[in-house]
Amino acid sequence: MTSWVCLDSGVVLKLVLKEEDSLQAKGLWQQLAKENRQLTAPQLFSFEITSVLRKNVYRSVITPEYGLSALQKLMRLDIRLLAVPDIHVKAWQLAERLNRPAAYDAHYLALAEYVGCEFWTADKRLYHAVAEKLPWVRWLGEFSG
Repeated sequence: MTSWVCLDSGVVLKLVLKEEDSLQAKGLWQQLAKENRQLTAPQLFSFEITSVLRKNVYRSVITPEYGLSALQKLMRLDIRLLAVPDIHVKAWQLAERLNRPAAYDAHYLALAEYVGCEFWTADKRLYHAVAEKLPWVRWLGEFSG
C-alpha cells in the first residue's frame, strides 16, 4: 500500500452535510491529514459532488447559498483527481467481476487498485459486497478514530 488514499464522494460530502456519520468522516479526514496521506479520486468525483449538493438544494435540505459555498469548499480540498488509462474498461471489468449493477463505484475501485491504495467509502452496501474480495476497501462506519 502507498501513502495514497482514495475517497469516495460520499465520505467527502459528509464534511459539509449533516448526516448520520458526518463526525466519523471528519475524524477520518483529520487522521488522514495528520498522517500526511495523499488523497485521490477519479474524475467522476467532481460530478458526483456537484450533483448531490444540487439535489440537496432542490429538495430543500440545504439552502442554495450553502450548497454553492459547500461546493466551492469541497472543490478546493487537496484531493487529486487522477485520470487512469482505460479506467472505464477497468471499472466495467471490476463491476462485472464483483457483480455490481452499475459502474460508478467501480471507477473508485479501479483507481484504488491502479494506485495500490486503500479506498474509503460511505456506502455500506458497496463495502459488504466487495470487502471479502478487495481487502483494501474500508467502510466509514468502521472508522473509530
